[in-house]
Amino acid sequence: MDNLDYGIIGNCRSAALISKTGSLDWCCLPNFDSSSVFAKILDEQKGGSFEILVSDDYKVSQKYIHKTNILVTEFNNGTDIFESIDFMPRYQNEDGSYHNPADIIRYIKLIAGKPTFRVKYNPKLEYAKEETYSKKTENYIKSITNKDKYDTLYLYSDLDLEGILSGEKITLTDHAYFLISYHEKILEQTLEHCYLKLQRTRVYWLNWSEKTTTYAKYNDEILRSALVLKLLSYEKSGAVLAAATTSLPETIGEVRNWDYRFCWIRDASMVIKVISDLGHKNVAQRFLRFIIDIIPDKDEKIQIMYGINGEKDLTEKTLDHLSGYKNSSPVRIGNAAFHQKQNDIYGILMNVIYQQFVKFECTVDDNESLWTISKSIVHIVNVNWEKPDKGIWEFRTEERHFTFSKLLCWVAIDRAIKIGELINKKGKNKRWKALRDRIYNDIYENAWNEEVQAYTQSYGSSDLDASTLLMESYGFIDAKDPRFISTVKATEKELCNDGLLYRYKNKDDFGLPSSSFTICSFWFINSLFKIGEEEKAKKLFDQLLSYSNHLGLFSEDIDFKTKRLLGNFPQAYSHLALIETAVNFSEMGVNEKCS
Repeated sequence: MDNLDYGIIGNCRSAALISKTGSLDWCCLPNFDSSSVFAKILDEQKGGSFEILVSDDYKVSQKYIHKTNILVTEFNNGTDIFESIDFMPRYQNEDGSYHNPADIIRYIKLIAGKPTFRVKYNPKLEYAKEETYSKKTENYIKSITNKDKYDTLYLYSDLDLEGILSGEKITLTDHAYFLISYHEKILEQTLEHCYLKLQRTRVYWLNWSEKTTTYAKYNDEILRSALVLKLLSYEKSGAVLAAATTSLPETIGEVRNWDYRFCWIRDASMVIKVISDLGHKNVAQRFLRFIIDIIPDKDEKIQIMYGINGEKDLTEKTLDHLSGYKNSSPVRIGNAAFHQKQNDIYGILMNVIYQQFVKFECTVDDNESLWTISKSIVHIVNVNWEKPDKGIWEFRTEERHFTFSKLLCWVAIDRAIKIGELINKKGKNKRWKALRDRIYNDIYENAWNEEVQAYTQSYGSSDLDASTLLMESYGFIDAKDPRFISTVKATEKELCNDGLLYRYKNKDDFGLPSSSFTICSFWFINSLFKIGEEEKAKKLFDQLLSYSNHLGLFSEDIDFKTKRLLGNFPQAYSHLALIETAVNFSEMGVNEKCS
């Protein structure tokens, strides 16, 4: 495929990508950050897949069951029709806990005639580093690798297991099922049980969607993006992933390939703000619990990112045996950016903590923990805000005084002051307000480039950066301020290409950027809307929405010329910005709900 024409299914434990032709090309089990069991997306020959193969006379189409994360791929030759209904089980148990096993179910639904197809079942465990052997037993197909590391996978089905392994033609005379599990099942697996799991999972997603705030305009796009963000939340810890994949390149053939199956404090905090605005306070509160658990109360060693279970060591390695997406190597696991110092994360985090105090009730213990973290962050910002850092875009070599980092340091102090006022802890206000004013004046004087007539990427620079467009939304500057209007105009002139934005155009560690960063295009559209150019903004928004894949999903980047999706997929950053932008163009519906 020339585009990321995949649907995502998941259950807040792991996720899988299924192509528009019904091929399961990416999945890590048992968890998001585990080794892959299918990775054709990263190497068409070695990666492994689970494909449903039909003759050329079949037309294949794909859609989600409305308001769910259940994916339906239809195979139709005019006479013979069947569907593969793909999902990962997720529903509530009687005790209130959630059932979300490391399972994928492909429920094969006969619609008409006697369809025929073949199955290519070819799992490759442990990132396909060693040979995976699959064999039939009495009740299942067991796949195993044990040369370097022992791992197993189980396939259950009511179709002929030998025929599945050998790729024989299957004639469908009734509904059928495939169940892939990381664990051997204790109970007997049947078609009826799979159907029950399908219906219970459908009810779960419908209930979740029903609790999402509705809007008069772009409601379908908002809801699909919200469902993606929910899928990227990890039930066990409350962490939120940046994306479900690793090493999908920002540009085909280049080396900007990163592992995004981790929790960036910045990305996750922005997601939580958006998802809580849509009424889902449980997701927000679980993330706050994750933060409370991983951040030392009175220690400044806050990383920019963590593993989904709070892991601190995310050492980066390359998998040189895999060719990469469209031969774009290297394939990386782990992410060296966890070492980096990025001062903007403090403001991002403080903004979410402030939202928590404003919107949701907390226990006294949680409030005390969050207040301790808030005071600790103020201390860290006071010590570090005048120092250079790597910035929001994670430059791997040079450190600079990035405008966005300074802005978020200002946000950190501003929100800490407001939290203190909310809980009647105003004793530090005088000192904190003085610090806030110092940072504000520093940005006002040093980030502004008089010649360019814009706030620029870093102090003393003439380079423009899309992140400066967020200065208004964080409350640093008014949308009608001549400086902000001028910054938006200058950014458009320098970074906009046919309605799509570069993050920046100056050379970084890997050369000159050559693709559009999707979230930046949404930021730009928001900024146009804020400065009064609503008609132009809406036109660009509709144009940008048309660049999604066939299911309305976005990755990290978009190619300027071909408009193909690039980068890790689906990208939380892109979908949270889509929601924020869509809400600007929408009227609040009458059915506001909370969960």
